[in-house]
Amino acid sequence: MKQKNIFITGGAGFIGSAIAKKLLEKGHKITIYDNFSSGAEKNIEEIISRVRIIKGDIQDYDHLKKSMLHHDMVIHQAAQLEITKAINNPEEDVKVNIMGSLNILKSMKENGIRKLIIASSACVYGNVEKYPAKEADVTHPNWEYGVSKLAVERYCDIYADYEGFDIASLRYSIVYGKNEWYGRVLTILIKRAIENNDLVIFGKGDGRRDLINVEDVAEFNALLADKEWRGHEIFNVSSGKAVSINELGKIVKDIHYSEAGKKIKVLHEDLEEGKFSHKVKGRMRLPRELKIMHLDNSKAKRFVPWKPTIKLKEGIKQEYHWLKRNPERWTNMSY
Repeated sequence: MKQKNIFITGGAGFIGSAIAKKLLEKGHKITIYDNFSSGAEKNIEEIISRVRIIKGDIQDYDHLKKSMLHHDMVIHQAAQLEITKAINNPEEDVKVNIMGSLNILKSMKENGIRKLIIASSACVYGNVEKYPAKEADVTHPNWEYGVSKLAVERYCDIYADYEGFDIASLRYSIVYGKNEWYGRVLTILIKRAIENNDLVIFGKGDGRRDLINVEDVAEFNALLADKEWRGHEIFNVSSGKAVSINELGKIVKDIHYSEAGKKIKVLHEDLEEGKFSHKVKGRMRLPRELKIMHLDNSKAKRFVPWKPTIKLKEGIKQEYHWLKRNPERWTNMSY
């Protein structure tokens, strides 16, 4: 394996920091480029002396282009992540996710860098007719966030077809694990459990979600960093399995009982989509909610010697223990 000098945007974030650590293990040199709006030094404290850190924003084209000089490839993880923010302020979502990603592509071209791994999302699919969704299926996003991710994929097509770029767009399912940011359903369940509050599920809880641990995501990125290909490849990076929200609630409830010896209940709140919860302060049930998110990961498993290795219950237990050790990470937040 040849050592590469790799530039990671959002490298102090939840997923980016895990990728940085994995690439260091494999002997690569890492530059982390992050504006630290959602990323945190806490995420990279064990590697901070072994990486180069540049504080910068992907919307600052001149600084980005200068910072990217003398790198072999780019892994682009920086993004606006919140679906509700994209719904309420699609203009800002466009600025960060589309214009910021265009700055990445333009800076790479100016610096003569041709290899890119970029975070896309399962949200590009929307509600599809048949599950699990495959990369060749029709994309019809139901949320603005998915539109911005899909637009970037189309720009990547252009840079691969006409500029000679080799690009891998990774359609992540729901990524969970250590250093996760607070907000999605699993994080709400875990936080309430640790605080000995009954768990709250919006609606019937029969929606199904494909969850993959961040360590498995990082391993796939690291394997791709050492892989050669031509053109623009798209991969579903997922567990390949879908579980109901009710199943997630049961797993968290059982983990809490086994770890803390305390019984809690799973409650259902009859909440309309787009309305704020009366039981979970500050949290809204997403509008246009997906009934099922379930991705076929067979292409990813064929392309490199990879498969998810962390079972869901074990991964949730790991995140539960992480939050117990680091409760301050999710304090001063609405829940």
